[in-house]
Amino acid sequence: MTSVNVKLLYHYVLTNFFNLCLFPLTAFVAGKASRLTTNDLHNFFSYLQHNLITVAILFAFTVFGLVLYMVTRPKPVYLVDYSCYLPPPHLRASVSKVMDVFYQIRKADTSRNVACDDPSSLDFLRKIQERSGLGDETYGPEGLLHVPPRKTFAAAREETEQVIIGALENLFENTKVNPREIGILVVNSSMFNPTPSLSAMVVNTFKLRSNIKSFNLGGMGCSAGVIAIDLAKDLLHVHKNTYALVVSTENITHGIYAGENRSMMVSNCLFRVGGAAILLSNKPGDRRRSKYKLAHTVRTHTGADDKSFRCVQQEDDESGKIGVCLSKDITNVAGTTLKKNIATLGPLILPLSEKFLFFVTFVAKKLLKDKIKHYYVPDFKLAIDHFCIHAGGRAVIDELEKSLGLSPIDVEASRSTLHRFGNTSSSSIWYELAYIEAKGRMKKGNKAWQIALGSGFKCNSAVWVALRNVKASANSPWLHCIDRYPVKIDSDLSKSETRVQNGRS
Repeated sequence: MTSVNVKLLYHYVLTNFFNLCLFPLTAFVAGKASRLTTNDLHNFFSYLQHNLITVAILFAFTVFGLVLYMVTRPKPVYLVDYSCYLPPPHLRASVSKVMDVFYQIRKADTSRNVACDDPSSLDFLRKIQERSGLGDETYGPEGLLHVPPRKTFAAAREETEQVIIGALENLFENTKVNPREIGILVVNSSMFNPTPSLSAMVVNTFKLRSNIKSFNLGGMGCSAGVIAIDLAKDLLHVHKNTYALVVSTENITHGIYAGENRSMMVSNCLFRVGGAAILLSNKPGDRRRSKYKLAHTVRTHTGADDKSFRCVQQEDDESGKIGVCLSKDITNVAGTTLKKNIATLGPLILPLSEKFLFFVTFVAKKLLKDKIKHYYVPDFKLAIDHFCIHAGGRAVIDELEKSLGLSPIDVEASRSTLHRFGNTSSSSIWYELAYIEAKGRMKKGNKAWQIALGSGFKCNSAVWVALRNVKASANSPWLHCIDRYPVKIDSDLSKSETRVQNGRS
């Protein structure tokens, strides 16, 4: 406890060092000013009158500097509102139902050379399901829940259209924004990219204007949601007084794997149906009604390294089945990429006290390599109030919790999202932000850090600042279940049951 108090005192003194120095300086200036006489003031104004050219030049430079700053500074980007898709109840997929889907898919595959009820493969899938951290109220696509499963292109298109249209209709209803006011559109979906594109489908469905700047991002993995936000931000800095619409989703029907390669089976157990639509604005008048202001986006790509590039890869298995293969290097690759992302983001958000400690340990490690094994890990909780870690799986959340030195409540939104909705890919960070709002924890001035990891390999971050005490939007996906969360997962990972703690907030 004493060490904690000492560190807090150090943090306060160093962070407010300039303010603390300002008090004696102000007192000194005030003391000098109190001794000025009328004659001193008369002499001062007389000096100015005899040096009008110097005064005019100084004034001109001051005005020029202010104008240059106002013209060149980036315009703020506001998050007006966002909407997370909540599938209908009949699409709920319990662990047992998901296992039945796997069985039906294998049964429907007549090209398989092994029995559809091969106990070793089914046991493997069952163990992954039970240890995944997913609950019994996640959602699957309608095509795969059908008996027999419909793993067709039409079923995949139907799934994505339901998600995107459902999220956008709710967003437009909540914001009262006319779709024809949208000037920029960015849609990201990694696995499913039909022709015409998904962005073209949005334009057609909502009759967006003909001069819209539309983009469709594909193959960029679970971190593509932050990439889409970063792209929209850059476009909003160029195109003035407009709205940007970002849509993040993933397709389960098209990406389901029906083979025997176990490194490809894992994704079947984690991914579920979900999507989010986000409305951004650079209009000054939207500040008052917006939820957040975008503070920073940082993107890190380690794809130049072969291990990073191949650790998550879509390919054919031995029998020609297409699936996403997860290599054994993925944990190390993710850790390395995260560290590089933090190294860039840290100086932008950390207080001076943490920057100083990191600098000191960095220099010490260079000089005393044998005695100091690790760099100082900054306390990000001094700069960030809420963490939205991509709900890629229990292991991902555990690793980031440990790496960043977070407490259980800091990763509560991520674990709850994984349990309730599963891994919804690039949209999971928005379900997590909605969870924090539903709990009533987002206060004015709070900072939320969205961290997303994805194939390539990429780690992307977005930091938002709350412009007011943010409440959950209408039709929030957590509206009817927030009081049942968080859940406590049994320590025995072989058990799939969960115990719910009611009323905790």
